[in-house]
Amino acid sequence: MRLHIIARGKIGRSPEAELVDRYIKRISWPTKITELPDRGGVLPAAERNSRTIIFDEKGEQLSSAQIAALLGRWRDDGVSETRFCLGAADGFDDADRDTADMLIAFGKATWPHMMARAMLAEQLYRATSILANHPYHREG
Repeated sequence: MRLHIIARGKIGRSPEAELVDRYIKRISWPTKITELPDRGGVLPAAERNSRTIIFDEKGEQLSSAQIAALLGRWRDDGVSETRFCLGAADGFDDADRDTADMLIAFGKATWPHMMARAMLAEQLYRATSILANHPYHREG
């Protein structure tokens, strides 16, 4: 299953970009990153047999193990791609939220979208590590 990060805003050459690159390179699953302008444009159409997760303050708060379990279940069910959508400062509108298979929040705090992208990349690496029984993720 391909992991596809769709993010508003250009990350450019920044410390956050270095973190994103560091974690994306460690992920053994196929990955893709699509950048959209801060405003305007639409989310690319979802492929058939894909899932879409939007990161939104109204979303569920999942543990790393729960994210891994979700991805593992979708992978085992034959999902071809999971899309992880990160908005800009204004987030997503109701129409976008309605198209998502799931809304997830990175807690109750508001995070800069470039930090959220780095956090997402790390969580995807962590989730795939959990599924591979890699020691990167250690519980308690």
